[in-house]
Amino acid sequence: MKYRTLGKTGIKVSPYCLGAMMFGGIGNPDHDECIRIVHKALDHGINFIDTADRYSRGESEEVVGKALKGRRDNIVLATKVHGPMGDDPNQQGNSRRWIMQAVDASLRRLQTDYIDLYQIHRPAPDTDIEETLSALTDLMRAGKVRAIGSSTFPASEIVEAQWVAERRGLARFRTEQPPYSILNRSIEREVLPVCQSYGMGALVWSPLAKGMLTGRYRKGQPLPDSLRVKAFPDQMADDRNLEAVERLIPLARAAGLSLTHMAMGFVMAHRGVTSAILGPRTIQHLDDLLSGAEVVLDDDILDCIDEVVPPGTDAGPMGALYAPPAVTDSHLRRRPPAERAAA
Repeated sequence: MKYRTLGKTGIKVSPYCLGAMMFGGIGNPDHDECIRIVHKALDHGINFIDTADRYSRGESEEVVGKALKGRRDNIVLATKVHGPMGDDPNQQGNSRRWIMQAVDASLRRLQTDYIDLYQIHRPAPDTDIEETLSALTDLMRAGKVRAIGSSTFPASEIVEAQWVAERRGLARFRTEQPPYSILNRSIEREVLPVCQSYGMGALVWSPLAKGMLTGRYRKGQPLPDSLRVKAFPDQMADDRNLEAVERLIPLARAAGLSLTHMAMGFVMAHRGVTSAILGPRTIQHLDDLLSGAEVVLDDDILDCIDEVVPPGTDAGPMGALYAPPAVTDSHLRRRPPAERAAA
């Protein structure tokens, strides 16, 4: 395993990061099998694990904590905060009040006294970024957190966070965790260049585009009975995505690769990507991903992929991204009726 430096932290991580979102009720409720997945990943040289408190309401962190007993010091452990963890409106978000509670709960579930990378899962427009960075800085000084990062932040908010950290003398985000795949390339326009400019590591999620780049989803064929179809039926049946997949399959076949391995090779080829997050639900899923760990795509294949989905574009909507209030709240986009009438 050839390890890479996580941004400018000096921390060495494997090119593949084991994502634990599928551990627990949301994916695989068998804790023993999930623990075997973790151990197999570690035995193959993966030293980077990513989870979040909201994954199965803490169950994922509990599984990871059990799996790392006796091996914690050799693992770069990342988790996230932001998502709702209860009905109380203050049990979520990026406030100091919630972060200070959430980190202790994560540490308890993970059975550790420190987190290597603590990430803000999504932006919170109702919270000043200085409030968030100040709390994270205090956690670093207390020794509970080693480095901090963001997840699915727009480029503008990454820049703002860096600016605030510099002006206020606060710890700054060292990583960003954006979605990235052959079908989702929009981060190539600004997010990845901004990360490179600030020396931030990028650990990308959904490199298989929610499973669409496994070859299971084909145009003109019934959709498989999967968790993704149940959660995102419209996206998994989107014609633009399916048409792109139909054009990608023969490219992979001509290169002697599975579509999955070509998709993973694609994300790892970008200069700005540090690690790609794998999200296996079963041992078989992990075995398939590990078998393609040495795949390196040449320029001819990358050029062909660019023709199917041009750089900086998305083949179709994939969801689960961050939509800022300026897009979701019509009141922020439209003048009041009286003002419009008087104009």
